[in-house]
Amino acid sequence: MAEIASLPVSGSFEQRRDRPLDGACRGAEGGVFARVAHEPATAARAREEAAKAVCGGCPVRIPCRRHALAARIPHGVRGGLTADERHVLLTAAPHLPA
Repeated sequence: MAEIASLPVSGSFEQRRDRPLDGACRGAEGGVFARVAHEPATAARAREEAAKAVCGGCPVRIPCRRHALAARIPHGVRGGLTADERHVLLTAAPHLPA
């Protein structure tokens, strides 16, 4: 967690349709990155783990994570972190720039 909390979050991040242009997610099934209404908890965890697996080998995982933190994106898996994980980081480190 220290690795994430200490990352700067400023800078540009080129995206199209809410996904980075060079990201591994560009070729992945988009449904694994966003929560489904009334999704059971076990299904949500499985979906999030599938999304994190895509993020795990992504060449732009860290810039994507920085962007999600800086933009305060409140939903989905971005840069290998769930919305809840990003919320915890931002709550623990409120000094991170918006």
